[in-house]
Formats: sequence, C-alpha cells, structure tokens
Amino acid sequence: MAVAAPVAPSVERSDTSNLWLRTRRWDLMYITFSVIVVPLPYIVYLIIRAAMQNGAPASELTQIDDFARNLVNVFVGVAVGGPHMMSTFLRTGLDNNFKKRYPMLIRSSIIIPIVVVSLAFLNLTLLLTMFFFWAALHVLHQVTFIVELYNHKESQYVRRSAVTAQARLIDYAVILTCLFPMAAFKISQGSFDIGVNDLTSVIPEFFQQAWFFYAMTGVFLVSVGAFAWKSVEEYKHGILNIPKTTFILFTITISFILPALPNLDTAFQGLNTWHSFQYLAITFYIIKVKAAYGNLNQTAPLVQRFSRSKDSRGLYLLSTIMLGGSIMVFFVVYTISNFFVPAYIAGADPATLGNWRFDVSYYTAILSFLWIHYYHDHFLFTDFEALDDAYKTA
Repeated sequence: MAVAAPVAPSVERSDTSNLWLRTRRWDLMYITFSVIVVPLPYIVYLIIRAAMQNGAPASELTQIDDFARNLVNVFVGVAVGGPHMMSTFLRTGLDNNFKKRYPMLIRSSIIIPIVVVSLAFLNLTLLLTMFFFWAALHVLHQVTFIVELYNHKESQYVRRSAVTAQARLIDYAVILTCLFPMAAFKISQGSFDIGVNDLTSVIPEFFQQAWFFYAMTGVFLVSVGAFAWKSVEEYKHGILNIPKTTFILFTITISFILPALPNLDTAFQGLNTWHSFQYLAITFYIIKVKAAYGNLNQTAPLVQRFSRSKDSRGLYLLSTIMLGGSIMVFFVVYTISNFFVPAYIAGADPATLGNWRFDVSYYTAILSFLWIHYYHDHFLFTDFEALDDAYKTA
C-alpha cells in the first residue's frame, strides 16, 4: 500500500491503562463488551414465534410472526430504547445553558413531529425509509463520537496523539461503511423489508442493481484493509490505542453481520439495544461529571435532583418518566387511526389494517421524539470535552 504510515515517529509510549474513558472495567462493561446484548432481541423473537407457532394453523403464522416482532419492539422501546431517547433532553431541553446556546435548535425541533405525523398517515413506507437511513447515520455518528472521545483523552491527557488526519480518515471510513454492504445486497435483491413494509418501493430503482452492492462492498473491504494496516503500524510503534481499536472491531463486525438477517425489524433492535446501552452510560456519566465539577444545580435543577444517587438509577427513572409522553402519543394516534384511514390501506383485510394501525401509532409515538433526539445529538456529538473535568481532577 503506497501510503505513509499514519503514526508520528516521535510519539512516546505510555501506560495504556490511562486510555480508557473512565476505567477499564467501566468501558468494557458499558461500551464494548455490552455487545452481548445485540443477539438477545432476535433470540427472544425466535423463541416467542416458535412457541406460538407450535401446532398453529398455517393461516395464523403471519399474525404470530407479527405479534412476536411487535412484542420485542415494544419491550426494547420501553426498557432501553425509550429511556435512551429521552435522556438526551436531560442535556438539552432541561438544561438552561444549552437552551441559551442553541435557542433556534430548540424552537425548530417542533417541525419534526409535524413531519412525522404527516408521513405516518400519508406514506408510512417513506417515513420508515427515512427513519432507517437517519437511524443508521445516527448510530454510526455515535460510534465516531466515542472514537473521538478516546482520541481526545489520548492527545490531551495521556500522550501526544498518534492520531493523524489520515488515521482518522481510515477509522471513519471503516465505521461509516460497515452497515451498508449487506443492506445494499438486500436492496439490489428487492427484499429490503422493515416489518411488513417493503422499503424498496420508495428507493430509486437506480440503487436496486448489483453494482450498488459491489460498490459498497468494495469500499468497505478497502477500508477494512487500510484499518488493519494502520493498526499493525501503530502496534509496531507501541502506540496502538487498544480500548478504541477493540471498540471499533466489535462495532464493524456486528454492524456488517446484522443486515444479513431475514427479519431486519428485530435484527436492528439488537443494534438499537447496544447503541442505547452505550448512550445511557455515556450520557449519565457526563451528567454525573457536570454535577460533581460544574454548576448543574443552577443550569438543570431537576436533573441535579435525580442525579444525587451514587449510581444512575435516578437519571434512568427520570428518562423513563419522560417516556410517558411518547406512550400518550401512541394511544392518541391509535385512536385517531380508527377514523382516518388513507385510501391506500382502506380496503385491506382486518389483519393488515390492524398491523397498519399499530405501526402508524408505534412509529409516530417513537419517531416524533426519536428524530428530535437525533437532531439534538448532531450538536452534542461535537462536544469532545464533555468529560474533561473528570480527567483534570484525576
């Protein structure tokens, strides 16, 4: 490979135990090895479906599959996905400093629920297509944010950074392409379904060709090769950031495999669970740092009140309580969907109509807040100094 090694020859070797964001145990438990939660939603879905389909007539198999899928979706949403979504507002909507710094961001957020509700009733498939691609970018954006937190600590508090612009580019390339080869393959086969919704119906036919799969796979494989070479070079120089590299390896492996599973709806709930687990851990830790070293009691008194416990149960409780707003939206939209049925679904059979009502209500209730969460995080994910107070006093 005719490229210069992405390492600075003068970078000093140092104790790698200082490279962890918090501690080795915390990083592995909440950031990296929490990857063990990824297969759980899919396994639970398979168990529920198998138990209910045992002896059931063929005419009920589809309904059973939909029930198992939706049950897993709701559980993940309430247990971890919903609290992670709402925890964003602990740092934005409930923080006076953030509101003063980004007033237009807060005001413009109201546009998102209007768009979501409109699309949910007029074109649910288009809504889900937009959701999938924004969700994928958001998940990958969080990965790059975590990577930059590692880079920031290394360069500012451990040693002069070995992370050159070229090294960053390689990390970003492998992270931002890992989800798309298998997704592109399914799109090229015309089988890109989320639940009962065929997303290929709104994806331009230009992308539903074999070239799209080959192109995405080629870019990913080149990125993987560059990442492997970079890691070997860093290891030779004694400056490999082991916590960061381990995290990236787990991320690209899981993200590459998941889109190959047949039930994408539930498969991505596994990635959502891991993503939400990481997000809650980092968000609560940032809030704890601000409570200990900043002025959280003045800028966000309600958040301060719930952050007083030694662990993060109070912050999780506050995030879960806020989820009540999303649950209320679900029941309101479900009720409305009994009276306002668009023409494209009006003549469907009762089972299909029931699935449509659930999906419209579920995705409206979730996406109205989830997209605001994405929107706010595009700003929060640029704050690489969020943990600095903890490092300065260490």
